[in-house]
Amino acid sequence: MADPATERVLRIEGLCARVADIDILTGIDLEVRPGEVHAVMGPNGSGKSTLAHVLMGRPGYEVTAGSISLDGVDLLELEPWERAQAGLFLAMQHPTEVHGVGLESMLVEAARAGGRDTDSVRAAMLVEAARIGFDEKLLDRHVNADLSGGEKKRNETLQLAVIGPRYAVLDEIDSGLDVDALAAVSRRVQDATRESGLGVLAITHFSRLLEVLEADTVHVLYGGRIRLTGGPELSERLEAEGYAGVLGETPEPAPAPSGAGFGDDPFTDPLG
Repeated sequence: MADPATERVLRIEGLCARVADIDILTGIDLEVRPGEVHAVMGPNGSGKSTLAHVLMGRPGYEVTAGSISLDGVDLLELEPWERAQAGLFLAMQHPTEVHGVGLESMLVEAARAGGRDTDSVRAAMLVEAARIGFDEKLLDRHVNADLSGGEKKRNETLQLAVIGPRYAVLDEIDSGLDVDALAAVSRRVQDATRESGLGVLAITHFSRLLEVLEADTVHVLYGGRIRLTGGPELSERLEAEGYAGVLGETPEPAPAPSGAGFGDDPFTDPLG
């Protein structure tokens, strides 16, 4: 048996979490290893985005049980920026615009904080922009400033590739992308699993993301827990039968939390 302190894996065990007065995650068990792609699918309100936010440490969520570790490091003891330094990356469903902060400056600071070479950041940005079809002129913008939805998703993918995390959580990175952009983004993430051993947790509604990004495992999340796990064929079943057909019941919307107090937090709907 591998030593838990040295084993490389993003491990989620018995994870329960609530926001405001609502329990949303009610027991998540999941492991993502280097080079693996795990897809999490589920109806609206099932807890998909909540899982992403709890992993990254979004304020406003209370973890009531369970654990999250990244290569033996207890993530629940870390602030969000420390989780990023530990090797976790979150591509948000709705990337926020950060006016006043240049994209290159942000990536240089990320490299510096991680003890990496900062002189090569610009060159890496140029390579990645060409690789995913991101207009080079946009590299000099403030982070996501005045970009279209598709450009923001390409920008998130560029940041992921330049930073080079160990594990990436993709919260509906396919939303808002046309066919060509989806192929470029999916292909780049897929390549990272092979080139650098990136482990991926891809949250999505649609199987079209998985036409290029090849999932090793597909999980169906409903009611705050994983109800079904299978291979890539599970996403095809969902496409053909819908959640009601696969789960054997008609999913009902989750209750909305009251008084969450997120204010102007840029993250999306907490229920996911």
